[in-house]
Parts: sequence; C-alpha cells; structure tokens
Amino acid sequence: MTMVLVAGLVPCVVLLWYINKKDSIEKEPTGLLVKLIFLGCLSTIPAMVLELVGTNILTSIGMDETSYLYIFIENFFIVALAEEGCKKLMLRLGSWKNPAFNYVFDGVVYGVCVALGFAGLENVLYISGFGMEVAVVRGLAAVPLHAICGVFMGHFYGLEKKYTATGMTGLAKNVKTLSIVIPVLIHGFYDFAASIGSDTFAYIWLGFVVLMDIVAIKAIRQYSGMDTSI
Repeated sequence: MTMVLVAGLVPCVVLLWYINKKDSIEKEPTGLLVKLIFLGCLSTIPAMVLELVGTNILTSIGMDETSYLYIFIENFFIVALAEEGCKKLMLRLGSWKNPAFNYVFDGVVYGVCVALGFAGLENVLYISGFGMEVAVVRGLAAVPLHAICGVFMGHFYGLEKKYTATGMTGLAKNVKTLSIVIPVLIHGFYDFAASIGSDTFAYIWLGFVVLMDIVAIKAIRQYSGMDTSI
C-alpha cells in the first residue's frame, strides 16, 4: 500500500511544488491550500455519481457503447463536464471569499490544488485497482492533464474575481464561462482520443498530451509574469 501511495501521489507533489514556486509575489496560506486539496479529493464523490447516472442514461436509451457518438458524449458531456464541474464548485466554495485571494495568479494556484486533490485520489484508486504498471502512464499523462485543466480553470477564475471586484460584470460572466468550458474541452478531448482504441487516435492522443504540456508551461510562465492584484 505504501508503494501505491508513493506512486500515486509523487506526481501530484511535484506539480504542486512547481505551481507554488511560480506564485512569486505572495505565497498562499498552507491551511488554505490543504483545504483546497481536500476539497479536490472530495469532489470525486459527486463526479462519480454524475458519471454513473450519465452512462446509465446513455445505455438505457440503447446507444451503442462502441460508437463514436457514444464515446464523444460520454467523454465530453458526462466525464469531463462532471469532473471539471465538481472541481469548479469546490474551488469556488473553498476560496472565493478568502481574503488571501487577492491576486489573479492565486486562482491558478487554487485551481491546481483542487485539480491535483482530485487527481491524487483518482490515481491511487487506479493504481490500487489495476496495478503498478499504470503508474507511469498516469503519472506522465493523466495527473498532468488534471493539473493543466486546473491551470486554465484557475486563470479564468482569477480573472472572474478581479472583474467582479472592479464591477466589470459582463467580462466576469464571460471568463466564468471560460473557466469551465476550456477545461471541459481539454479533458474531453484527452479522454475521447484515449477511448477510441485505434493506432491513429493513439498517436493523436500522444501528440495532444505533449502539446498541452508545452502550452500549459508557457501559459503558467505568462500568467505568473503578468500577475496583478485584485
């Protein structure tokens, strides 16, 4: 069990260290970050319930589970929407009114904490169920994917807080929408490409993983460098 925990959580710890290092202006309270990680873990419960309900609805109406349409709907509108939606809910509940949330980049730090709380628990469960052989792939792909979604969710979440505080309600609504739409699209395509089961989509999936890693690293550097107070 110790090896499962180490394999499941080390990627999360490394990514949390990296994103916290990029928060160069003002470090966030440890207690708040721990709370957000816990809320991320907690978000797996409603997400699993929603996914179960959604897939049961698809099968109950007679959809072919091997069809592209089924795989598309399942991964974008059930799995990705449920998981990112639950993470966004926990992110808002855990940080919106906290006085430490006073810079836009804080939203990125908080978003990644929630995302990696979710990913850490999910990773441990996967490794427990399928063995250590899945640890490497999940550590290099699935866990960073959750963190990447947290980066973009958190960036637009931070902008939402800033625009709300300055009375720019129209812009606040726009970025609020983007804070869920962008992560759902990223997460949905990742899962969709991984679920097709063809060599072509395997290469597409791999290319997407590498591309998103590069985009996310550049985005983090940009968001950190142009950080502003709320």
